[in-house]
Amino acid sequence: MKNNSRALKQRMGMRIFIVAGMVSLLLIVMLIRLAWLQWLPHGSSTVFGDHFKNESVHQRERGIVLDTGRADFIDRYGKAITGESVTAVAGFPLRSGTWGDPEQLAELASILQTDRKTLLAWLSELREPAFWRLPGDKQPYRLSDGQLDVLSKLHLNGVRVLPYRARYIEAFAAKHAIGYISQHPERVDVIYGQQLIEGKMKRSEVIGGAGLEKSLDALLRGIGPTSVLHFTDGVDNALHGLNVRMIRQENPYYPLKVQTTLDLDLQNKLESYLAEQGLKEGAVVVLDAETADIAAMISMPMLNPRHLHLSGSEMINRAIHAVAPGSVFKLVTEAAALEAGAAKPGDTFHCDGEYERYGLSCWKPGGHGTLTLSEALAQSCNVVFATIGERLTAQQLQHTAERLGIGRKVGWSTQERFHPLGKPLRLLEEEEAGRVFAALPQEHDGGLLAQTAIGQRDAAMSPLQAANLVVTLLHGGRVQSPRLVSDIRYANGQRMAALPAQGAPSPHGRIAPATAQALLRGMEAVVAQGTGRAIRHGTWTVAGKSGTAQVTVAGRPRNHQWFAGYGPVQSPRYAVAVLAENRSPGSANQATVLFRGVMELIAAHEQGKAASQARL
Repeated sequence: MKNNSRALKQRMGMRIFIVAGMVSLLLIVMLIRLAWLQWLPHGSSTVFGDHFKNESVHQRERGIVLDTGRADFIDRYGKAITGESVTAVAGFPLRSGTWGDPEQLAELASILQTDRKTLLAWLSELREPAFWRLPGDKQPYRLSDGQLDVLSKLHLNGVRVLPYRARYIEAFAAKHAIGYISQHPERVDVIYGQQLIEGKMKRSEVIGGAGLEKSLDALLRGIGPTSVLHFTDGVDNALHGLNVRMIRQENPYYPLKVQTTLDLDLQNKLESYLAEQGLKEGAVVVLDAETADIAAMISMPMLNPRHLHLSGSEMINRAIHAVAPGSVFKLVTEAAALEAGAAKPGDTFHCDGEYERYGLSCWKPGGHGTLTLSEALAQSCNVVFATIGERLTAQQLQHTAERLGIGRKVGWSTQERFHPLGKPLRLLEEEEAGRVFAALPQEHDGGLLAQTAIGQRDAAMSPLQAANLVVTLLHGGRVQSPRLVSDIRYANGQRMAALPAQGAPSPHGRIAPATAQALLRGMEAVVAQGTGRAIRHGTWTVAGKSGTAQVTVAGRPRNHQWFAGYGPVQSPRYAVAVLAENRSPGSANQATVLFRGVMELIAAHEQGKAASQARL
């Protein structure tokens, strides 16, 4: 019995060992299989199948950005210039044919201003979630309240109505000074190379392409987006129970707010006015006469970031683009003559209409006869200013221009590290310096000096510089630095950085206050009895200087027409420069007429603000 019992135990033990071995072997096989599935690539087992690790990641990444977290711009009174919440239709990748009822799809297509075939093609081609956009439009299609009511009754898979943070506000045009955002992979490589390496950024991300969007891009980017995730199973069927989930960055300090010096209401009124008056190419710059802050900056044609054409003329901010200034430059020439003692305000000259050298003549047939230097500025006499130009040296003309902020960039900048960015900052990176001479001549060149003295040859100036020249004269020769941003603040209102008003002195010093006063009196005479007398009547008494520069565009003769001035004369509040580019030769000076219209709008705007404050 003992032997039988021992044998039975041995057989039982062997069976247990075999079973345990088989279980262990099975576990080992399962572990190997799991590891193989986890780490080794393999082909799909079904038409819709995929490696489950990749599919899991793909599922997690099926999100759509509702708000990038980018900082917004506001005007000097806190009104939004960028950023508004809109509602749009988003599509999520699903297995073809699982979206829902064909009739409801047709109704959705009608709402989205397309046909059912185009809508189905868009849904079928989705590999990542995307908002519906009309052809050629870079922004999601905005839904009206009526459309939302209809959509609320539709029940479709993979289609969601979501809130979206639009960069550009629908009620008014985008601003050249603010700029635009778009994809710039080559610049991402250069500027954000380290973030690319660390996986914190993709080359496909949008960044600032111009204006403040570009110069402040590193600050504007924020700390992360708000996204919505949509869930599907392994074969791209919707998981109805999970629906969608929102992911957002919770931080009381972000997104930032950038407070500009722009007066948004004034900017929009001036844009409408210029469009109504038919200004096709040109610019208007309005500066606060006290601080040189930029109250308005308009460039025509206006920018449309929803339909960007990078080679188009609408991409150029003509307010900071330097072109031939014509007779506006005579302010610089007279300042140089007064500073060098080459002429005095009461000196007399004679103009018979022809300069008799270098092909120069006066704009007035037969000439102006005998007139003083002050009268010559009021009448914009080419003969007198060509004569003065030949009395000067090129260096005297060049240095005086630089003392007045001409021939160099004057927009707000800092050479020291701007602490939020850790590097120097120039707010308007695209600003052009302009010039007096293409190259400073080493010898006296009478023809070059005479032509430059009347604002021709190689002379170039931007409307921003022209307006700032007026501010400089109003400040007795002290050059200010036009500012476009005053503060950068956290979301809770706390200040991150202040950009104080500052000067832009020249290494050559400044002109004498007496010189500045003489030029201001001459600008008053321009409107009182000179070339600007057609605009002498209006709400404000104004002063300024007109100009017409002869240029060649695409082989055809054209004129750049200018007017730069200030008002009201008794107590100057604004300096304004108007440029009408590429006008037909012989046409009336459009810039002069627009200057008076701009000043009338500013005066009415100021009266409206005063009345509102009085009611408060």
